[in-house]
Amino acid sequence: MAYREELEYLYGLERFGMIFGLQNVSELLGLLGNPHWGLKVVHVAGTNGKGSVCAMLHAVLSRRYKVGLYTSPHLHRFNERIRIQDEISDEEVVALTRLLRSKVEEAGRPEHFTFFDFTTAMALYYFAQKEVDLAIVEVGLGGRLDSTNVVNPLVTVITNVGHDHIDVLGSDLTEIAREKAGVIKAGIPVVCGEGKEAPRRVIEEEAKMKGAPLYLLGRDFRWQRDEGGLNFEGRRWRFKGLSVGLSGAHQLENAALALATLQLLDEEGLEIGEEDVRIGLRTVRWPGRFELFHGPPRVLLDGAHNPEGAKALKVSLGEIPYRDLHLILGIMADKEWKGVLEELVPGASTVVACRPQTSRALDPEEIVRETRRWNVRAWTVEDPAEALKQLKEIAKPEDLIVASGSLFTVAEVREALLGGR
Repeated sequence: MAYREELEYLYGLERFGMIFGLQNVSELLGLLGNPHWGLKVVHVAGTNGKGSVCAMLHAVLSRRYKVGLYTSPHLHRFNERIRIQDEISDEEVVALTRLLRSKVEEAGRPEHFTFFDFTTAMALYYFAQKEVDLAIVEVGLGGRLDSTNVVNPLVTVITNVGHDHIDVLGSDLTEIAREKAGVIKAGIPVVCGEGKEAPRRVIEEEAKMKGAPLYLLGRDFRWQRDEGGLNFEGRRWRFKGLSVGLSGAHQLENAALALATLQLLDEEGLEIGEEDVRIGLRTVRWPGRFELFHGPPRVLLDGAHNPEGAKALKVSLGEIPYRDLHLILGIMADKEWKGVLEELVPGASTVVACRPQTSRALDPEEIVRETRRWNVRAWTVEDPAEALKQLKEIAKPEDLIVASGSLFTVAEVREALLGGR
């Protein structure tokens, strides 16, 4: 009961929407004694892949150290956002929420802070109280004005720059890159996987201006796949035949970014052994990202929610043999959803458009109307779990069902697959 009550309070803060800037989260952290000042942090930004990179870093580093991990959003439970070895417990969520609520009320500011400001402060305080050796912190949105940008990291990571949140971050990749590059700190090394010239130039200029050493994929570190697995070549590290526990071609690039980051941490004195790297990468799990459930028919879950993510999904689908492709698509209205359809729909036999349980969901009728461009069989079903049920009834054993467009959609389909609905 107490856990549900505190979650209701936290989710109630979503009514304030998104208030960008560091003033509010800094105020919250100040009420808690500025716990983030003493934390060693890896700060991970980017449009796609940042959660996977965080998961890989956590899997490797946790073999030797006590490592905090703060990510968003969650798939099924709030507790997924904050973890050390395991997710934060219900009791700890209650205690942290009540503590911060009391601090806010004592300060006379009870109706002031957003959900993400509040949960970010909770996570950083939790990691400080648990005396973690390192905290891996994922940026929520953008970077420059994101609540997590209060940290002073050992290493900053910018995975890539794509079309996402254009209503907030800007309409072109240069503007979006400028917001992402806002996480770069003076003198702090940056690992970056962006290959497109215009956004990469923005990141290079920001790093140069702030005297931050920049390590670029393709210039300062490289990866290659062969029959033995992933090969990595960094400034000092050389690995051959690495196995990556996350499926999809794009995860090999994410692994290279994680390895370049780990190499820098090793240089900073956080000793990391080859066995840590090999076992950590092989055993990493990150649900809902190119996650395959065996059938028949097989069901693949992937939270691709922008054109670049959908393109990566399309490329990785080439690694899976199937006869017909059936899509379950539920997308947020504030995303570049037409670009997602352009990547995925032409290769599909069937599209079922749905509406995951969030006010941000796009009307599924809009998705169906757009699919008419490709003459694909399409219809709407409000409930993603019902969409899965209908497609399982018509799909042949050798077909593939893919649920994508949003992690909200993936979460509801995944719950159905796991027997929760």
